[in-house]
Amino acid sequence: MASAISFSDANAGFQAGIINGSANVVFNAPPVVIPFSRDTDFVERGIILDQIHRKCAVSGSRTALVGLGGVGKSQLAIEYAYRTRDRSSETWVLWVHTSNAARFEQSFRDIANRVKIFERQNPTANIFQLVHDWLSDDGRKWVLILDNVDDAGFLVTAQNTDQDGQTNSTGSVEVRPLVEYLPQCPNGSILITTRSKSAALKLVEQRNIIAVEPMDRADGLALFEKKLGWYDDGGDIVELTTALEFMPLAIVQAAAYISQRMPRYSIQQYLQDFRKSDRKRTSLLNHPGEQLRRDREAKNSIIITWQISFDHIREIRPSAADLLSLMSFFDRQGIPEALLRSQDEQRNSQQDQKESNDDSLTNNDTHYSNDDKDDTSQSSLSDGFEEDVLALRNYSFISVNTDGTTFEMHGLVQLATREWLKAHKQQERWKQQFIRNLDEELPTGEYENWVTCQALFPHAQSAAAQRPEEEDSLRDWASILFKAAWYAWQMGKGVEAEKMSVQAMKVLTRILGREHKNTLYSMTMVGLVYKLRGRWDAAEELFVQVMETSKKKLGADHPSTLTGINNLAVTYGNQGRWDIAEELFVQVIETIKKKLGADHPETLISMANLAWTYRNQGRWDAAEELEVQVMEMSKKKLGADHPDTLTSMANLAFTWKRTGRETEAIRIMEECVRSRQRVLGVNHPNTLSSCTALATWKAEQDDVVFISPKG
Repeated sequence: MASAISFSDANAGFQAGIINGSANVVFNAPPVVIPFSRDTDFVERGIILDQIHRKCAVSGSRTALVGLGGVGKSQLAIEYAYRTRDRSSETWVLWVHTSNAARFEQSFRDIANRVKIFERQNPTANIFQLVHDWLSDDGRKWVLILDNVDDAGFLVTAQNTDQDGQTNSTGSVEVRPLVEYLPQCPNGSILITTRSKSAALKLVEQRNIIAVEPMDRADGLALFEKKLGWYDDGGDIVELTTALEFMPLAIVQAAAYISQRMPRYSIQQYLQDFRKSDRKRTSLLNHPGEQLRRDREAKNSIIITWQISFDHIREIRPSAADLLSLMSFFDRQGIPEALLRSQDEQRNSQQDQKESNDDSLTNNDTHYSNDDKDDTSQSSLSDGFEEDVLALRNYSFISVNTDGTTFEMHGLVQLATREWLKAHKQQERWKQQFIRNLDEELPTGEYENWVTCQALFPHAQSAAAQRPEEEDSLRDWASILFKAAWYAWQMGKGVEAEKMSVQAMKVLTRILGREHKNTLYSMTMVGLVYKLRGRWDAAEELFVQVMETSKKKLGADHPSTLTGINNLAVTYGNQGRWDIAEELFVQVIETIKKKLGADHPETLISMANLAWTYRNQGRWDAAEELEVQVMEMSKKKLGADHPDTLTSMANLAFTWKRTGRETEAIRIMEECVRSRQRVLGVNHPNTLSSCTALATWKAEQDDVVFISPKG
């Protein structure tokens, strides 16, 4: 009589006594021992799985996936586990929850039970040693996945281990780091997922770290459409995926939120809600949903996921958490090191040292660093800052740009940080710190400062949306808006300049009063922006107020008063009131020459304005005489590339064109266009107007040549 014996589950081996017949033994392949099913919506994400496979294929290798929470590290590990089984059916794939010592131990016990290790139920057995020895058996291949190793300290620190393998108990018989129970043998490899690069480096070599970044556009769209269950050929899904910064967890959250509410809710509605405010964005991103392939301890809200990491950083390095708090108020890109380094000095010395009588909107002489500190102290501060940066980089909260002096953050990480600060009543503190730092570094919008203004303008735009509550901070805030509006006006950005300048004027009027000189400066800026946008009557009203107040407070011949008269005269000219404009320009020039000198930039501006008036009155010879003087003195005083010099060149070109000197006009306008494109940019209004005039003149010249009679 024949007998058949089948071995299933995790049983391996063949033991029998006396067999009276044949034995048919069936050995099943090792299982994939992980707690998650395979994701049929998985998106390939370029070559990253190939990278994982190549590194893990090396005998005895240890590889780490490092990236921001919610970026998809565990999902990559799950897919790699199943692909490993597809490639090699004889390979054991084992999953270990590694968020803390208790879960690490429980995972080892689960493995021992699943593979039915002998002695696993012996109360005196060391479960870690049993699993270690089982893995070390040369006869079996395996991959061990350590998930969520965000704090490797419990692995590398010696643990008290009692006789049955329980960690941190009394009556211990052995002290041994848990990492030593992870065998490094040729028949197995280990894959680690972690948010912390420093944690990864305690377990793997630098060369074996794979950085996991957010998805690219195509992969992000593919994931969104798979999770939604339908294809959207409109632009809304592209915009929403971009707004979510291609973060996989955020995309899955949004898709679940939309799908649950269909057909009474759409992608477009979600996008509109997302753009409403920080509060609404946070509400949407806090919606947990249900993620079947995330650890039970992991939060399904990307906001909470990041805030957990933030809490951990605050616990291990509070100064790094402070740095992140400050950075969360900047624009997400190009955050300058200079605006961050002095945060400690600022907190300790600036809060009570701000001068109560500081009435300058353009004071850039204050520095937060303490020049009296010795070299050792300065070195210590520098080292501390570098360690803070490293801590934040290790958690992928920030990255360093190629210039080495500016940083970037994900906008959603900034949002999560600000919401954490709000919940802990620290938001206003760090908002005010950000505003103080930026106000100290942001210069006025004059030509000489354009490079700095260009770099800091996005941060000024961010500040504009972060109005503080405290009055001193409001003054700093108004100062930022005034200086940023000045630069935006110079760049021809009328909409941004108007919004910022009007806000600054309202705040300063309320805090300082209408007759304070800083309020008058802000009113002048609003008037200039109104003039740029063609709102002549509104500009006139402001300029009249500024002029009359300046005369009363400063005197009729004060430079600020003369500037106010000059601005009013330009407005009259724009309104076609040339005679009164001329009268005011002549008055200003006579006075300003005596006060500031014939070649002072303010004098040259007034002379150019008078020439502009003569040109519009048809007084071409008088206009040309003044324009030649202005251009030559501007080149000498300001430089050939200064915007005022280029304006004088363009004015002279228009006069020459009108008086029949077409060839000379085209020549000088060509030079002006080239310089304006280089200095102002191709889209600046002055550049565009010069290009249009030059093209028109050349076309007219071509027409004349074409129709001229032949001799």
